[in-house]
Amino acid sequence: MEDASTASENVAERDAAESAAVGSAKTVDDQLIDELVSRARAEEVQLSGEGGLLQQLTKLLLESALEGEITDHFGYDKHDPAGRNDGNSRKGTRSKTVLTDVGPVEIVVPHDRDGSFEPKIVKKRQKGLTGVEEIVISLAAKGLTAGEVQAHRSVIYPARSTSPPSPKRS
Repeated sequence: MEDASTASENVAERDAAESAAVGSAKTVDDQLIDELVSRARAEEVQLSGEGGLLQQLTKLLLESALEGEITDHFGYDKHDPAGRNDGNSRKGTRSKTVLTDVGPVEIVVPHDRDGSFEPKIVKKRQKGLTGVEEIVISLAAKGLTAGEVQAHRSVIYPARSTSPPSPKRS
């Protein structure tokens, strides 16, 4: 049986290891943010405003999430032979401008042949989005892949709720 001091040391070691892992992830996040900001400055891209870094990241995030949604809808990736001759398939994309907290963002929205695809992150006929820049900054800082973006989106906008939570009023 462990005595109290051994148990206390084990807890302290575990807490130190967890803290180091969190610190390491934070350092990576900080490094990614620094790299994005440095690149934007080197290329003379504004951080905000028309054509700024936040607008570009918002576009990439939304398009990646939409691609993830249509992949989930079909159950296979784009260009996968599994989708041939199954009756419904991707039918290209259409341009759409959505109004976000970082300004208007033009995105391409994927479509399917029979019109059964109903996007969740940017719904059909939806013109405005709010709260997107926090998501963009968070995901870009983490360097997430398209699949990870989709997973993060499903955490933020669960399937049981087809719209983002309403902002809290003070």
